[in-house]
Amino acid sequence: MEILLLLGFLWKSCCCWGSLLAVPTGGVTLSPQLALLYEEVLYTIRHRLGKPEQQHVGDSQELYSYVQKAFGMDAEEHGVIMQQVMELESPIYCLKATVKEAKGILGKDVSGLSDPYCLLGIDTRSQEPAHPDHKKRMKAVVKDLIPEDQIHRTQVINQTLSPVWNETFILEFKDVETASFHLDMWDSDVVESMRHKLGELTDLHGLKRIFKDARKDKGQDDFLGNVVVRLKDLHCWDDQWYQLEPRTETYPERGHCHLQFLLTHKKRATTSSRTQPSYTVHRHLLQQLVSHEILQHQAGSTSWDGELSSHASTVLYLHATQKDLSDFHQDMAQWLAYSKLYQSLEFNSSCLLHQITSIEYRWVQERLRPEQKAELAESFQSLLTYGVSLIRRFRIIFPLSVPRSTERLQSLLRVLVQMCKTKAFHELCTPSPDLPQMVSTALKSGTTEWFHMQKQHLKPMVKSIEENSKALSMLLLEVIEDLKQCQKIWNKLFSTNLKLNIFSIAYLELESLVAEHVQEQLHKVDSSMSRPTAESLFDLYRKLQDLYQMKDSLPSRDGPLALSNFHQWFEEALPLWLQKAYTTTLERAQRAIQMDQLKPYGYHKHSTSTVDLSTCYAQIVTTWQQLNWPDPEKAFMIMVNLLEDMCKISLMYCKLIKERAEALSLSEQNEGEAANKLCIVVNNIEQLRLQMLKLPSQLAWAQLEQRTRGIIEPQQIQNALHNQLDSTVACLDHEVRDVVQALATKLEKGIARHIQELSSSSDTQKPEDSIIPLMKFLESELQYLNEHLVQENFKSLLTLLWHHTLSVLSAARGPQVPSVQHCQRLFCALKSLERCFHAEGCGLPLKTLHSAAFRTLEAHLALCSTNSRKLIQKYFSNRIQQQLDTSSEKYGAVTIKALYRPSEQKLHVEVLNATNLIPLDSNAHPGAPARVPRGGGSDHPVQEERAAPALRRGLRLLDPPREVPAGRGLSAADCV
Repeated sequence: MEILLLLGFLWKSCCCWGSLLAVPTGGVTLSPQLALLYEEVLYTIRHRLGKPEQQHVGDSQELYSYVQKAFGMDAEEHGVIMQQVMELESPIYCLKATVKEAKGILGKDVSGLSDPYCLLGIDTRSQEPAHPDHKKRMKAVVKDLIPEDQIHRTQVINQTLSPVWNETFILEFKDVETASFHLDMWDSDVVESMRHKLGELTDLHGLKRIFKDARKDKGQDDFLGNVVVRLKDLHCWDDQWYQLEPRTETYPERGHCHLQFLLTHKKRATTSSRTQPSYTVHRHLLQQLVSHEILQHQAGSTSWDGELSSHASTVLYLHATQKDLSDFHQDMAQWLAYSKLYQSLEFNSSCLLHQITSIEYRWVQERLRPEQKAELAESFQSLLTYGVSLIRRFRIIFPLSVPRSTERLQSLLRVLVQMCKTKAFHELCTPSPDLPQMVSTALKSGTTEWFHMQKQHLKPMVKSIEENSKALSMLLLEVIEDLKQCQKIWNKLFSTNLKLNIFSIAYLELESLVAEHVQEQLHKVDSSMSRPTAESLFDLYRKLQDLYQMKDSLPSRDGPLALSNFHQWFEEALPLWLQKAYTTTLERAQRAIQMDQLKPYGYHKHSTSTVDLSTCYAQIVTTWQQLNWPDPEKAFMIMVNLLEDMCKISLMYCKLIKERAEALSLSEQNEGEAANKLCIVVNNIEQLRLQMLKLPSQLAWAQLEQRTRGIIEPQQIQNALHNQLDSTVACLDHEVRDVVQALATKLEKGIARHIQELSSSSDTQKPEDSIIPLMKFLESELQYLNEHLVQENFKSLLTLLWHHTLSVLSAARGPQVPSVQHCQRLFCALKSLERCFHAEGCGLPLKTLHSAAFRTLEAHLALCSTNSRKLIQKYFSNRIQQQLDTSSEKYGAVTIKALYRPSEQKLHVEVLNATNLIPLDSNAHPGAPARVPRGGGSDHPVQEERAAPALRRGLRLLDPPREVPAGRGLSAADCV
């Protein structure tokens, strides 16, 4: 693409410059216009004036070689034209001297001020220090050195020590090597009366001046100082302050004078100088040299940045100074040349920014002739038209694949905006065009052209529905990518410079074109479309959806878009898309089960088929998200359809994976491997169950319910979605429980056998030793299952095993009264199993372990495994604890000891003390004796009542033991 553009630019260059800038080659006649321009540049180099600038080339031979290459001249053509230049008459050399101002000069008048003026001219005699008359001429005044007709005089500035003249003089000379510039500054002396002078007297120095004036001739001017400059010491252009030199040492400090010099030509003998305006010739020369510079950079595969080489700068500088071109005319010539070249050769448009800024700055100060104004106006219009055409094709001219494309486009926009803002543009181009409107129109047309070009480029070779759909998808991909570039990259440039939103312009244009083209292609699709056709249309639907969703980035819009109801174009293909999703998932799940060896997948505890099924479900979720069907009612039906398919596949998976486990187990004939397979199966089903539980969030049911509010009844949503999912999850839970129960059944036999062995072991064996086989068995089996089952399934298995173990232990204690050793073994086993199943918090929680059956069994075994002494201690401890826990009664409390003698059927009671008795006597102390009744209840009526002695002044009652027949309980109230 870049090579084609370069060839185009070179072709336009040849066409535009045609007769003027034709590059001669062997056997081709030299263009007369080019020969005249070459004569002009050789004449300029031959008659150069002034010392070279530091950045310029001082060797004339180097300049000759450079312009020969720049004009494409061979040695013979160069020699012929050089000979013609040498035969031409030399120009008149001129020094354009401008006396600008002075400062710090002497005050010669009585008032302490002066009335200065300057005399200046060219002394053609040598001013070399070795010349015998050098010192004398340096002190001589202008009137003594230069003929009177060659002396120039400035105006008199009255009464000042800092005069300002700004007067320019043209001084001719013949030989720059011997000529020198002389300037004398004088104080104009006008004849005044003595009374007037005395009136101006201000100090003693003024009085001395009056006496001095009286001695000199009337009307004689006073010398203020002079400046002498050798012309060969000047550059082509100089501007600086010079010290005024005295003729005597009376006043060595005489101030400074600001002078500006320009070495120019008059009456140049070249044809171009005699027949064309100076700035026109300079513009042609500039175009020729700049085109050479650009082509030199392009030959080196680099882009020209606007900087001219030192050779080109030197030639152009010499030509501009010799032709005495003003800064404004130089800027205008550069603008005309650069703006013309920009339309034919490729370079950075930022080079134009300096020229248009300079023209704007100097526009008030300079005036042009009518033909110059017309030429400048034409350059404005031409560049504007060309620049807008580049913007119209910015996708091709400034591709992002080429480095610095964005900088180049931004530079062009800045130049056009700055040009349209200038006073020159508004005065010369009437009526002034609206740049943003022009660019907006160009962007619209350019976007349309680009779309049709892309459509033609992607047009399929084979005319089929599938190929057309693929071509449409590729076209939409290009459109979407282009809009992303407009939004992220180009929009900033156009918005900053022109306040235009290029993304909005491009989107509205492309969206309309895409809608029209897609509808045109879909009309060709038959209603009874095939499955491949429907699949190709799904990709097209997704691309259209991506394009339509980009509308959210539009700042504002009026009316609906052309793609507003694009989903309706695909309603006939929608059932085929859903059927494709179902069959693909079903077939992949069946293949995954057939290939599954029911071995752990990596670090997971489930196998590969679950991973494949999760991927298929994720693809279904992605399909739902990609569909994003705008119609809420239709979207609900799609969701119901997808959920039904996923539920059917889940239940089918449970059935097939169990069949697969049975088949693999039969082929291996190994109980351990069969258990492994069951572990993998239950893990797979559990993983599937968890995957199903994630569907509401993954499929965004809450958002769907929000969209269908007011359209679908909540109960219908509950029945169609939530109830169906809950039913499937319940089925999966049931499948998990079945498999876990099968695993538990395999272990229950072993547990029952070890507990039976434990129960029948010898009483002489320690309980800790008797439970070792059981704990080893559980440790081995549970460790294996923990490694192969997921945590949820393992805990479910532990729960089943725990309940079974409790029932086996309960049955092992027997209906008859067991021995203490037997109960101790069972109790030790129970506590060890409790710790085993809890596993320090990693197994079952204590709340699950401490069920009612466990607490009952634990209490029974704890009592049965304890000796009589400990039982009595425990009994009394419980009674004491009950007494401590009992709250105080209304009449206080009494402490007694009782012993029942069965042989005598008597209860031996000892009253120990009483507390918190209520006061009944007048001295606030209780005085009633304690009464101990006999007998109890209705079966044993009271036979005797004996009173204990009362301790009237204390709360403690002491009494020897009393014997009371058993049968009735005692209370504090009875005692009182």
